[in-house]
Amino acid sequence: MTEEDNKDGPETTTKRSGNIQSVSIATRFLNVLSNATGPLPLGVIAREAGTGSPTAHRYLQSLVKEDLVQQDPHSGHYDLGPAALRIGISALRRIDPIEIAARHMKDLANDHALSAGVAIWTERGPTVVRWYRSAYFAINTISLGDVLPLDNTACGLLFQAYLSEDHADVARKLQPAGYRGKKPTKRELKEMRETCWAELTGHLSPGITGQAVPVFDAQQELACVMTTVTNLGLMEAPEDRWALFECAKKAVQETGGTDRFPVE
Repeated sequence: MTEEDNKDGPETTTKRSGNIQSVSIATRFLNVLSNATGPLPLGVIAREAGTGSPTAHRYLQSLVKEDLVQQDPHSGHYDLGPAALRIGISALRRIDPIEIAARHMKDLANDHALSAGVAIWTERGPTVVRWYRSAYFAINTISLGDVLPLDNTACGLLFQAYLSEDHADVARKLQPAGYRGKKPTKRELKEMRETCWAELTGHLSPGITGQAVPVFDAQQELACVMTTVTNLGLMEAPEDRWALFECAKKAVQETGGTDRFPVE
């Protein structure tokens, strides 16, 4: 029997450490169900939530009454209910991957020697919709609204990893001849998809490195690309090189796009 089974029970409303215990415990059961791939039996839910079966049963039945959980009348297994699904859909409608990515990139530029931004795909190619210059490092060749070279930037390469070749070819023809570079190979695109990472040095000026990572939405589709420009020689610590990747992990956890991004 767990510590919770020896305490007040589901009716508890006493605040402990600033939280209402019954709400916190009910949320545990909802999280277990939301992380599952399908309906679960009572015992599995109790074990995953860290409570005893009697406690799990009481909470789940209360959640069933509120339509947050539903129980299969034949198997007895539990799953998320219609009220939980309505809440989830409402939350999805409020999620804006571009604004989420922009917030994280602004913080990144404030804390590191790099300029950082967010790009979306348009018919002409990767287009910068947010751009933040660092107090420690700034490169003035990129501005808000700029269309980035398709083959000569990390951002352009990363977009190609997730878009069809036809989309890329149309944009390539619309870009000035000076923008055009060597098309990435299928092997290079595959590696970018597997690592969710692109990096290119010397494409803007000697010693300057561009980095790019994808941001997926809750449907696991590419929503935008987070990109940085920096001089790696100005980085104070080795882990600063991967600051963008760590930033992207936080962003996709907010957008719900973690299935296609290595967040571990």
